[in-house]
Amino acid sequence: MNTYNKSRGFSLIELMVTIVVMAILASVAVPNFQSWLRNTQIRNAAESVTNGLQRARAEAVSRNTKITFVLGADTGWTVTVVSTATDIERRLAAEGSKNVTRTVLPATSSTVTFNSFGLIDAANADGSVPFNQVDLTATGSNQPLRVTIGTGGNAKMCDPALPSSNPRGC
Repeated sequence: MNTYNKSRGFSLIELMVTIVVMAILASVAVPNFQSWLRNTQIRNAAESVTNGLQRARAEAVSRNTKITFVLGADTGWTVTVVSTATDIERRLAAEGSKNVTRTVLPATSSTVTFNSFGLIDAANADGSVPFNQVDLTATGSNQPLRVTIGTGGNAKMCDPALPSSNPRGC
């Protein structure tokens, strides 16, 4: 008769080794995870601005009237009918991109006005010059993005870090 009794479970040493390995993996993963979150927020903001510009342009054509796209604080924006000052759509910066900062070119502008052909007016309804570029960044990220508006009114999202020969580059 075999009196050998096989023990089941983990020893204290095996448990401590597992905890140490998990702690090392977590210390490596946390900074990468935070960078990934910041990059995701930048992408959300860039897609939001691009979609808002496209919405304003489409509304201008479909309503056959002037529509403005106004960048608010941080990355928030509003699409408005010029003649009636009626808001069509609005987005707050806190909706998925609260840590993102934007830089507009020209720096003094925050508005684009689309005419009934979907083209950008040379001057906005308030007399200001329309912006044509928005750079989006966040502290701790490694992937800034840029939204540009072409002469025909089309919005494009691109990566300023890539060469212009790259399809995703600016």
